[in-house]
Amino acid sequence: MDCHDKSQIGKESGKSGDESFPRAALAGNPNVGKSVIFGLLTGKYVTVSNYPGTSVEVTRGTAKLPGGNMTLLDTPGVNSFTPMSEDERVTRDILLKERFDAIVQVGDAKNLKRVLMLTVQLAEMGNPFFLVLNMGDEAASRGITIDYEKLAGVFGVEVVPAIATQKKGIDRISKAIRNPMKSAFSLRYNEHIERGIASMEPLLPESGISKRSLALMLLAGDNSLVSWLNSEVGLDVVKKIELIRQEVDDHFSESLGYVISHERVRAVEGVVRQVMTTETVRKTSLAVRLGSWSMHPVWGLPILLAVLYAMFVVVGQFGAGTLVDFFEETIFGNYVNPWSEKIVKALIPIPILQELIVGEYGLITMAITYAIAIVLPITGAFFIFFGALEDSGYLPRLAIMMDKIFRVMGLNGKAVLPMILGLGCDTMATMTARILDTKKERIIVTLLLALGVPCSAQIGVILGMLAKVSLAGTLIWGGTVIGVMLLVGFLAAKVLPGGESDFLLEIPPLRVPKITNLLVKTLGRIEWYLKEAVPLFILGTFVLFVADKIKLLEVIERVTAPIVVSFMGLPAKAAESFLIGFLRRDYGAAGLFKLAEAGMMDGVQIVVSLITVTLFVPCIANFFMIAKERGVKMAIAMSAFIFPVAFLVGGLANGILRGFGVTL
Repeated sequence: MDCHDKSQIGKESGKSGDESFPRAALAGNPNVGKSVIFGLLTGKYVTVSNYPGTSVEVTRGTAKLPGGNMTLLDTPGVNSFTPMSEDERVTRDILLKERFDAIVQVGDAKNLKRVLMLTVQLAEMGNPFFLVLNMGDEAASRGITIDYEKLAGVFGVEVVPAIATQKKGIDRISKAIRNPMKSAFSLRYNEHIERGIASMEPLLPESGISKRSLALMLLAGDNSLVSWLNSEVGLDVVKKIELIRQEVDDHFSESLGYVISHERVRAVEGVVRQVMTTETVRKTSLAVRLGSWSMHPVWGLPILLAVLYAMFVVVGQFGAGTLVDFFEETIFGNYVNPWSEKIVKALIPIPILQELIVGEYGLITMAITYAIAIVLPITGAFFIFFGALEDSGYLPRLAIMMDKIFRVMGLNGKAVLPMILGLGCDTMATMTARILDTKKERIIVTLLLALGVPCSAQIGVILGMLAKVSLAGTLIWGGTVIGVMLLVGFLAAKVLPGGESDFLLEIPPLRVPKITNLLVKTLGRIEWYLKEAVPLFILGTFVLFVADKIKLLEVIERVTAPIVVSFMGLPAKAAESFLIGFLRRDYGAAGLFKLAEAGMMDGVQIVVSLITVTLFVPCIANFFMIAKERGVKMAIAMSAFIFPVAFLVGGLANGILRGFGVTL
């Protein structure tokens, strides 16, 4: 995905760089390496802000190039400049309303036809630009050869081959960005369309793109331009433009958008035949075969099970077992906590302050111990494993394999991506639900993320607890959570208005992840975890400390006893974990982890508690993100729905397991 790892980005208000610098924008299809090139040109610290009037983030930075600095803007990935989604509309609006000295189109060399569909549209816009064909190594591995000089001659702009992940071509990009050219390529459409363009052009206002390009967008049925046009030229002119569009449309049986797109496709196919040759790669590598198997509806299942088992071993056994034992027992048990108690008692004579720091609900003995000794080792192991999955190219294949299942919930396979990202952080995943094409899909995915997708830290703790029960316990937990999500998704798809969207997804080749990239990504995420989680752990512990001193915890335990103890069959102290779970999901899970470690829960109680905490209300950060993306009312409504569902399912699971005499 063309998104930025927030741990790699310095956020600041206002604009990045000096607006007196020349300005350039990166544009291109999704998943073509724009963000990698942007990062190599601008460095680490950039400005990330929402584009005015939208929830779409746009990144700006200052590129230090030969001949001086340049302000660089990274636009959201698009498949067309006639927008079909909010991301595409933002990119179109940026080019329409802002002025740039250069446009850098970044494309995937192995998907030249798709790239050139955008190149044709950029040529029509009349802006100076050049083309970067990235991922040249992947194209070569598929037997694809491109005549870059001939392609440059066809469009009259420079074409730069690149392999951004290896920093190849970056020097040429740095030079080419200083001398972009307007394309000499001109596509002549059907005579009726050309007459429509000629009639519209005198009525259109000046903007960042040519009047011919604007006319083509309007003829293709781009209604998102109407409000802007109305403010620029007035309602009367807008009505004249619409009359021209209708007159042209009357000459065709298909929609004008289809006719225009079809003519572009035909022109692009002609160019591709001129500049690209493909040799049959006789020997199919293991990676290619494995990539095909991983998308197969039958063979993909054992591969998925193998991936899940590997995650259980890395996170559940190594992270939650070996690493947690070392940190909790050796580091904190033998050194940090005993020394802290001695130092605090020696330096601070006030008993209540001693308790606040090193007591049962102490900032060191509970907050720091939970955050560093329990959650961090598990989270770190998960970050490493998840980073390897991201870099391997497996996740888009999982989306293909799961498409039919997601259709049950009114979604398509593309929804797997935010779901999988939710295993890293539900808050960030809620933001990436924007990649889905319809409002209905975005609402359903947001609800399912909040309901049943545990974040990295939480799932790590969950896997650690599941390691203490039988395989049957793990299957009951997973089956219950997945079943609830499928049921809720199915019902939401029936209740919410709207239809399904098409499923189009670029499948990258399978790769062996690079250790250096993996380490950088993991360290960045650990830094993010420490900055976000530790303060909330400290705050949550302080809340528990105060609640304990004013006897509020006793009241909560008594009030919730009918639900937590009688209905769900859990220890009364489990109520504390659910209480602080709203601050951080993983903090609540860590509390349950401690109860299990202390032998206060049997196998059934562990499974019931994990079902409940997995389905529990989203953490406070995710709640605010839902409010930002979907609105405050929607965030409150989702939380009000999820809270009782979690306890109801947990209670029913307890009743069924106890009723059948199951032991786990």
